[in-house]
Amino acid sequence: MTRNLTIAAAIALIAFGSACSKAGAPTTPSPNDSNTAIFYTAIGASDGIGFGGSSPCLPFADCPTGTGYVQTLRRRLAEGGRTVGHQNLSIPGSVLSKAVFDLAASVGRPIDSLAGNFIEREAPFVSASTTHLTIFAGGNDANTIAFAARSRGGADVNAFVDAQVRQWGLDLEDLVARIRARAPNARIVALNLPNLAASPYLASNPAVEKSLMQRVAVGLSDRVNALTARNVLVVDLMCEARLYLPSNYASDGFHPNDGGYAVFTELTLPALRDGTNRTPSSSCAQRSVFP
Repeated sequence: MTRNLTIAAAIALIAFGSACSKAGAPTTPSPNDSNTAIFYTAIGASDGIGFGGSSPCLPFADCPTGTGYVQTLRRRLAEGGRTVGHQNLSIPGSVLSKAVFDLAASVGRPIDSLAGNFIEREAPFVSASTTHLTIFAGGNDANTIAFAARSRGGADVNAFVDAQVRQWGLDLEDLVARIRARAPNARIVALNLPNLAASPYLASNPAVEKSLMQRVAVGLSDRVNALTARNVLVVDLMCEARLYLPSNYASDGFHPNDGGYAVFTELTLPALRDGTNRTPSSSCAQRSVFP
């Protein structure tokens, strides 16, 4: 999740080659076998490097002591002496797909070309050794779609948003398919979005803008939730009350801090490690904070 973070994307390019070199290893046994080694791959944006936490990581760095949820999940997976390989493909500033990348450029908010999108810059480098994988997409995308809706949505802003959300959902399914083509035995866990309209960074925005963002965030989260039909475990951030506490956000009001990332970790670990997860809610109060 990144609001306006492109400088770190330049750093990302430096380390990109080292991440790419890991792709192409043999496929590991199914993660259902508790005695097998784990290879954990993370796909994300600045959330994946723990931006906003007390110890953020450089992109593609090993960073074993980072305080983001990806780094903490890696440590938790290794509890009990289990061998854990790791590949963090997260690129600050990135969005899900070229469709969102192009949309951002069309409304004068271009995304750094070094950041790119998950489908083109991250999915091709998922290691065939991957047994466990997390996806967290949508924060940068939601900001782009909401801004575009205000600037070029026309008379029917809701219809514009819904069309963008539908395309985003198709692109998300494409991402999952590409991951499965590279790592067919991986357990895939996707995190949906909190209702960004209720996040601190939008606290002073007009109610109409918050309502628009709510439509975007809930729409994107519903597309993540729909992945359960594709054998993806979905972690429900949308309906987690702790992710609406300002105390769990960094000073920018957008990124989680250590406390927020700890909540991410707590909710994600059972799905990622054990394959157990609650079905995401379709009716919690957090979905309709604003009219």
